[in-house]
Amino acid sequence: MSRVPIRVRLAALVAVAMMLVLAGAGLFVYLRLADDLDDGVDSTLEARVAAVAASGRAAAGSAGDDEDGFAQVVASDGGVRERTGGAAGGVLTRAELARAVAGDDEVEAEREIDGVDGRTRVLAERSGSEVIVAGQSLEDRDETLASLAGAFALGAPVAAVLVALLGYGLAAAGLRPVERIRRRAEEVSLEGEAEPLPLPAARDEIRRLGETLNAMLDRLRGTYERERRFVADASHELRTPVAVIKTELEAALRRAPEDPDLREALTAAIEECDRLAQLAEDLLVLARSGDGALAVRPEPLGAAELLGHMRTRFSARARERGRELRVDADPGLTVHADELRLSQALGNLVDNALRHGEGAITLTARQTDAAVELEVADEGAGPPPELRPRAFERFARGDEARTRGGAGLGLAIVRAIAEAHGGTAELGAGSAVRLRLPSKGDPSSRAYGARIPTEGGTS
Repeated sequence: MSRVPIRVRLAALVAVAMMLVLAGAGLFVYLRLADDLDDGVDSTLEARVAAVAASGRAAAGSAGDDEDGFAQVVASDGGVRERTGGAAGGVLTRAELARAVAGDDEVEAEREIDGVDGRTRVLAERSGSEVIVAGQSLEDRDETLASLAGAFALGAPVAAVLVALLGYGLAAAGLRPVERIRRRAEEVSLEGEAEPLPLPAARDEIRRLGETLNAMLDRLRGTYERERRFVADASHELRTPVAVIKTELEAALRRAPEDPDLREALTAAIEECDRLAQLAEDLLVLARSGDGALAVRPEPLGAAELLGHMRTRFSARARERGRELRVDADPGLTVHADELRLSQALGNLVDNALRHGEGAITLTARQTDAAVELEVADEGAGPPPELRPRAFERFARGDEARTRGGAGLGLAIVRAIAEAHGGTAELGAGSAVRLRLPSKGDPSSRAYGARIPTEGGTS
């Protein structure tokens, strides 16, 4: 039952409760009616016995229809002196006759009697030296009780089903505010404009739950904003000291004596400065994309020319690694994008392919409906299956990537740039990463703020 929806559970509980109530009410009515009918039969028999005793004739106790009852005047030896109705012979047993003759009490019994329909209730009472016996068929009584039981047996399930449907509707109406809160919660994001969860007008438990959730979201947004501002401020402040350190290290390298160990250490330090500067720049890009300040200025760009620039830019690194860069694009294909930002995204993808991929790297551009797809793929297996669902998250790296360097921000930046253009970024088959950008200007893209001159990619 724990896996059944609340509405169904409430409807089932209401139906069960209704069945129990109807069963209890039906049993009470049945027993009460049976008792009343028995009292009526007993009153009829007593009146019939009294009429026979007063007149001394059995005909005074006639039941009208012979099959509905009878009346008899019985001698103390059991012989029937007079009778009327359906019973032809004696109806009392020896023990019952002895008790009736003794006159201690009325004798009552129920049994099947020849000549009378159904079971018969018998009443025997002494009158002088004789015993007056009257009987009444219980067929009408039994039919009445059976009809009542049948009515309850048929009506109770129907009533339970109707009540269950009513309970389901009431539960659905009562849970409608919860459904509205759930639908809004699906759209809640810590980024963008803060919209509270809808609250019902009634000041009930659901409203208090919604107020608690809204307060929790406000706390989460506050924490998220503080962390994002911290990342933006820290990455911005890091750029100047890192640049100064790199400059000093380069100067020291130029003046360093011909000591190979010292020159190697200075070179390694300069490379780490470059890596730290790139990391700070990437963090700044992600922080600005999160608060909507990542500037893009879309303009018509030739897809083939753009990919050709990427091939030229990374050709030296590819030759050093024995890799090949290929471009597959229609010369007339145009994409509306910010050249600097799109080059940064594609550079990140090519850099990832050179670092972690295998074989030839293919840069593809194709037209699909109202969008242009830019794809970077190599001949490697791509991200491991456990990493693919979160490949575009910040700092998401596989175990192999951790040993090869990189901060795990490359794909996150690619997605941020694609979304800033009103497009999407997704993984394709194998190692392919695909950017889907509008082939014409998209009013949803952000085209404001200062442009951030950044090149290169970080895995």
